[in-house]
Amino acid sequence: MKKTIITVIGKDTVGIIAKVCTYLADNGVNILDISQTIVQEYFNMMMIVDTNNSNKAFADMCDELEILGESIGVKIKCQREDIFNKMHRI
Repeated sequence: MKKTIITVIGKDTVGIIAKVCTYLADNGVNILDISQTIVQEYFNMMMIVDTNNSNKAFADMCDELEILGESIGVKIKCQREDIFNKMHRI
């Protein structure tokens, strides 16, 4: 299983989750876990996804998600699980 960590941060607006999830579904990416919070008017979401069945290259998916984020006023970042774990271990 190829896991990716996706983070979405920005001002809360209608449709953020729908647009991100639609992009992932359209590209064969399965959401394994999702957590989202809104603090005052700021939206924060972290997703763990499985990209095994996606035909999209990892770099292309990350670039397209970043562009999608810009279009809806949020920052979207992707990291492979192994890199994320190495960066956040103590």
